Amino acid sequence: MKHMLMLYADTNVGAKIPADEMARWMEKMGAYQLALEKAGAYVAHGGLAPYWDATTVNLDAAGQMQVHDGPYAETREQLGGFYIIDVPDMAAAQKWAAQCPGAIWGHIEVRPFSPYPGA
Repeated sequence: MKHMLMLYADTNVGAKIPADEMARWMEKMGAYQLALEKAGAYVAHGGLAPYWDATTVNLDAAGQMQVHDGPYAETREQLGGFYIIDVPDMAAAQKWAAQCPGAIWGHIEVRPFSPYPGA
């Protein structure tokens, strides 16, 4: 069963981490990916640009696209990246999330993919 591990952290705090320390964290993330691959659980991963580079899109009452600067989440932490894993169940997905280095400096939301075809 596929699950998405969504990595949340405070982007402003992360931007202040010195380059050499960030490189060490990225090495840990690389080792985490290798562990997922060895276990046959790895599907995909990706990082996201900071929230200040984002836009939010919606349709107005007339169906016209409206584009707004940035997200409007009222939260200190932002979605910064993700992993998609394929594991037997939620308990296994949670165990993998707990091993992710991102869990040390932020939170990881674990969500199963929808069981509905096409969803």
